[in-house]
Amino acid sequence: MSGFVEKPEPIEVPGLVHLHTGKVRDLYQNDAGDLVMVASDRISAYDWVLPSEIPDKGRVLTQLSLWWFERLVDLVPNHVISTDLPPGAPADWAGRTLICKSLQMVPVECVARGYLTGSGLVEYEQSRTVCGLALPEGLSDGSELPAPIFTPATKAEVGEHDENVSYEEVARQVGADTAAQLRQATLAVYGRARDVARERGIILADTKFEFGFAADGANGTQLTLADEVLTPDSSRFWPASSWQPGRAQPSYDKQFVRDWLTSPASGWDRRSEQPPPALPQEVVDRTRAKYLEAYELLTGTAWS
Repeated sequence: MSGFVEKPEPIEVPGLVHLHTGKVRDLYQNDAGDLVMVASDRISAYDWVLPSEIPDKGRVLTQLSLWWFERLVDLVPNHVISTDLPPGAPADWAGRTLICKSLQMVPVECVARGYLTGSGLVEYEQSRTVCGLALPEGLSDGSELPAPIFTPATKAEVGEHDENVSYEEVARQVGADTAAQLRQATLAVYGRARDVARERGIILADTKFEFGFAADGANGTQLTLADEVLTPDSSRFWPASSWQPGRAQPSYDKQFVRDWLTSPASGWDRRSEQPPPALPQEVVDRTRAKYLEAYELLTGTAWS
């Protein structure tokens, strides 16, 4: 059992229809048929959406995504139409709301890995493969791969695990042409972002993207980058100065949350069906600081 500890009630806004409450984002549709995507300060870990929030997290995710979208638009178009607040929306939606094209989403998590860790490491230790791709002997936690690889996963419901799948399975599910487009776009975007991050002293170990198809007039449909992109929620960012294969790497993400939840201090057993407890203020503050640090290092601008 997992999911929301306390699922929030959607905010009602005149002219908007609530479509979905996800782990982090609330989705609405406006009268024009566009999506209105609002990033909350919610945080999830171990397939649970926690009762505690991280102040400014929704704004960081949104503003960092916008920064990246600008730097990737020559590689792949994105779904953003506007950052204007919908009429009647709460003032605190400012800075964390995007009006987006309504896409026909591809039901695949498009993961690019340049380094070995996480679920990829688990599979490698068992079979020397990741998503069926053979890798050389001698790699360990945090090792750089010979070249970035496309390791897709099926997109799970809230409270369920994404499941790694082979490229062949993706091609079977969505068609060979779409699978090829997904792999090409994923690795192109990862390559660009990896180089940008590296210039700023950050290793982009892995990341995941979501794509959909947008109507493109007489040209049919066009593969389009959606959701968030290259944030601490969707990516593993490591400080390059302390990178050392063979151990878990320090990271700019919610590792403080995971570490506390699995520590004796939390009193929580992740194998039980009991929901996790609220986070201590210190863990909230340190997690917020990591998100802001990632934003400032990547963009080169101070958070305000």
